[in-house]
Amino acid sequence: MSIIVTKPGILTTVQDLGRTGFRRFGIGPGGAMDRTAARLINILLGNDENAAVLEMHFPAAEITFESECIFAVGGASFTPFLDGVEIDNWRANEAQAGSSLKFVDKISGNRSYLAVAGGFTVKEWLGSSSTNLAARSGGHRGRRLELGDRLAIGDSPNEISSRPRWISPAMIPRYSRFPTVRITRGAEYASLTAEGKDVLATAKFTITGDSDRMGFRLKGDVISLIEPQEMLSSAVNFGTIQLLPSGQMVVLMADHQTTGGYPRVGHVVECDLPVLAQLGPGDSVAFEIIDHLDAEKLYIENERNIGVFRAGITVGR
Repeated sequence: MSIIVTKPGILTTVQDLGRTGFRRFGIGPGGAMDRTAARLINILLGNDENAAVLEMHFPAAEITFESECIFAVGGASFTPFLDGVEIDNWRANEAQAGSSLKFVDKISGNRSYLAVAGGFTVKEWLGSSSTNLAARSGGHRGRRLELGDRLAIGDSPNEISSRPRWISPAMIPRYSRFPTVRITRGAEYASLTAEGKDVLATAKFTITGDSDRMGFRLKGDVISLIEPQEMLSSAVNFGTIQLLPSGQMVVLMADHQTTGGYPRVGHVVECDLPVLAQLGPGDSVAFEIIDHLDAEKLYIENERNIGVFRAGITVGR
């Protein structure tokens, strides 16, 4: 069982939920930008949540299924068509041998995900299938997919019915081009002036064109420090908000470095990272500061909901 890439798209890579345990060597986790989308469509198909998926940007890849396959698309809405018939995101679909999947129009979001029952089979690097473009490792030969690339599909761990099945809208992240994203205070938040704290909590910031999987650069009102700081490099994570010397900010994303030397003024809460990850150049974001305890409660609630969904899919077979 396999698929073949008949059109590579602007940036299509194999991703999973990332590699862990190697930051001490300077190797970040990487993985899917919108991890919730990848998790949900894998669960829908009976896969392990960490099964390899395709992460696509628009114009997206065109795929031919070389064998019968159950698949699902999630994340950004790129108007998918299977054999000329429009299909929905967040739903299990059946492809026949020779079926063609195309994405014809970008409606919302910036990263769409394709999962297949059984997952894509690629050689792991450091325990993960995710593509690390900088290291040229992981995924499919450490690079973006190209014309003619063939990806094998693993055996599905469960019998997958072709009956219509979908993900409830209540489970889907509340994507928007102008979201308010919840954050907690960072380690250097106290170093901001009162005016700087007010800007962080009330202003809107625009994603600039030099943003990528490593970080989203933001443009907005200047945020000032009480006094200039020279910092030793400290640990950073997916969602860390750093304040640059210019007074502008950058939010670190999936391919972030492992340490950074700029003040960490905030951290995006885990369950809002997918909303942020679907933004692109020209989109705007505002921040709402919440306490760490509230962020933990949001995380626990989100994981509980995903667990209920997983159990429902298992029982439904």
